[in-house]
Amino acid sequence: MAAKKQEYTDDKIKTLSSLEHIRLRTGMYIGRVGSGAHYDDGVYILLKEVIDNSVDEFIMGHGKKIDIAIKNNEVAVRDYGRGIPLGKVIDCVSKINTGAKYNDDVFQFSVGLNGVGTKAVNALSSRFRVSSKREGKFSQAEFKQGKLVKKSKGKTDEADGTFISFVPDPSIFKKYSFNEEHLDRRLRFYAYLNAGLRINYNGKRFHSDGGILDLIEDETSFEKLYEPLHFRDKTLEIAFTHTNRFSEEYYSFVNGQYTNNGGTHLSAFREGILRGVNDFAKKKFSGDDVREGLLGAISIRLKDPVFESQTKNKLGNTDIRSDLVARVQEAVNKLLHSNKSQADKLVNKILETQKFRKELNAVKKLARERSKAISIRVPQLRDCKKHYLRAKKKNENSMIFITEGQSAAGSLVSCRDVNTQAIYTLKGKPLNVCDLKKDALYKNEEIFNLMKSLDVEESIDNLRYNHVVLATDADVDGLHIRNLMITFFLRFFQELVERGHLKILETPLFRVRNKKETLYCYSAQERDIAVKKLGRGHEITRFKGLGEISPSEFKAFIGQSMRLTPVTIAGEHSIGEVLGFYMGKNTQQRRNYIMDNLVIEEEVMA
Repeated sequence: MAAKKQEYTDDKIKTLSSLEHIRLRTGMYIGRVGSGAHYDDGVYILLKEVIDNSVDEFIMGHGKKIDIAIKNNEVAVRDYGRGIPLGKVIDCVSKINTGAKYNDDVFQFSVGLNGVGTKAVNALSSRFRVSSKREGKFSQAEFKQGKLVKKSKGKTDEADGTFISFVPDPSIFKKYSFNEEHLDRRLRFYAYLNAGLRINYNGKRFHSDGGILDLIEDETSFEKLYEPLHFRDKTLEIAFTHTNRFSEEYYSFVNGQYTNNGGTHLSAFREGILRGVNDFAKKKFSGDDVREGLLGAISIRLKDPVFESQTKNKLGNTDIRSDLVARVQEAVNKLLHSNKSQADKLVNKILETQKFRKELNAVKKLARERSKAISIRVPQLRDCKKHYLRAKKKNENSMIFITEGQSAAGSLVSCRDVNTQAIYTLKGKPLNVCDLKKDALYKNEEIFNLMKSLDVEESIDNLRYNHVVLATDADVDGLHIRNLMITFFLRFFQELVERGHLKILETPLFRVRNKKETLYCYSAQERDIAVKKLGRGHEITRFKGLGEISPSEFKAFIGQSMRLTPVTIAGEHSIGEVLGFYMGKNTQQRRNYIMDNLVIEEEVMA
């Protein structure tokens, strides 16, 4: 039967109201919806849009504190600025392209320039209430899913300012919750970017006098090589130092907005630092030498910021770059001349990096020659046919299993999909690289071969496999190998973890079966349920290693029903501290911790 032909007629053309458009095309206004588990999920964007308006009041010199409360997923924000003009309260929260942000006299350096933010919050909330207090009078309105249901006005003895409360609409956000760590980080950023502003949230207080200097001090656990250098004027603020890590790390902001994807101001900051350092040192250091281990932050105030989306993650004003580079260059030069102690440590660090890079290049050359002499192919790699970035289209299913020993590798080789599943076999316990430098990548044959197999030496963008899967035994040795590999990736290829490529293969611990049915269990709890289900006459097998599982059984565990647990980073500024404690050389400190927290279950006597 032929499919019914769809006619393209006048009645197929629809015109949506702004309210309908926001609710139908939510992603255009707030990006991802999400569940609240991710830092940029929609519920935080709603909160940000409301707080941004309050912060704009502070920037313009009105109101030094903001009160925020979140209870049962209802958000309430109260500022002490001028308050929305009483005759425009309803329009300002419900009509697109309405607001004072278009008027430079009122808001010179505002984040919200499109007149959309609070309207989107209103449209995407099951309940929304706004109340403005000005000079002893108030105007209040209540909405449901963006539609006005009640309004009132009268006299008040409350201080001037604006109050907004909302509940994200569960029909759009489904199951969600606010993550306290994400909230804390966002509010800390507001405090850093607006020195002197007091933010009170559910009994906590966020306040910073040092601005982004405090951010640099607080947001990393890696060792700082010298006291951070700091410059601030009306429209530009920068701070930076060097750490003992290999990668560079930046925080960039525009009008108080955290631009986590950077943009023009960040590229100008990086270039300006390089030029300023070279001016001061009368050298021609390369960008790699100057920026290795650099931790920096830049905040600019801009009258007409152009962002690449409504969520404002990346600045696109290309016309400001040359002027901003010159300003950063001049500021860095002056800071180094004014702070001789820090300047000497900075230059010495760069000289050491330059020297080490030359030595590293020699080690790289030897490692590559050795690799060619051994074999054209990596001997520990059983490759697959289709790779992540080797086709016109990304192969999302491409993966590599990093496994321990030939026994486990044998089971995988026998049942893998040769098109998309590669195997890299570790010879034993890999090197602990927690306290080692980059030359370890080239001096250790096994780690060098793994890096070459993944093709991440030059850039993570060259990664050959979408899923990098740790497949180790479920015993003490297997867990230790897993930790050593996670340490390797976090130490040298942190971005690979941040992008969600590193996974752990979950394999069954038990097989429970009788003559009619076989059940595989991934925990003791699942085993107990299976035992109860099969009843009498069952048999339990405990799998200690991957090699104990037959290839015919293993095929199911790396097929459609494969269980992969992603390795995630919660609070990335603590990575150095965590690695140092668990994988570093602090043997006595770690031993004391284990002994103080060791739980020994006493044998139960019959």
